[in-house]
Amino acid sequence: MSTRRLLKAAEAVREVVSMAILTSVRDPRVRDVTVTRAEMAPDMRSATVYVSVMGSPSKQQTALRGLASSAGYLQSRIADSIETRYTPKLRFELDKGVQHALEIDQMLRQVLPPSDEDEAVEPADEQASEPPGASET
Repeated sequence: MSTRRLLKAAEAVREVVSMAILTSVRDPRVRDVTVTRAEMAPDMRSATVYVSVMGSPSKQQTALRGLASSAGYLQSRIADSIETRYTPKLRFELDKGVQHALEIDQMLRQVLPPSDEDEAVEPADEQASEPPGASET
């Protein structure tokens, strides 16, 4: 059962972790990482942070290892920003939602015929690449 308090705490953890990753985590393994969501345990002693990493599966695993080694620093940032009795212990998991959506989009593009909108966009792109006055001659 997700209470309002847990949802607010999870959103605050997501914000703090995502900003810390962008601005202050210096681990070179943590690159192209996007924090998609966070979930708090009912006792608020642990949090699962779901991340999306663009790149190969090996790059994703490397980024997860980098995040796991940066967990202590990120927890200290959470402790500085959020006033709770306990600082949640962070666990990072790969969010498969973005990858799954891209796979479905690719399958749909293979199965479905191109729409009128896709065809209308292509000629406009070709006209935009011609220099001005080139079509008048």
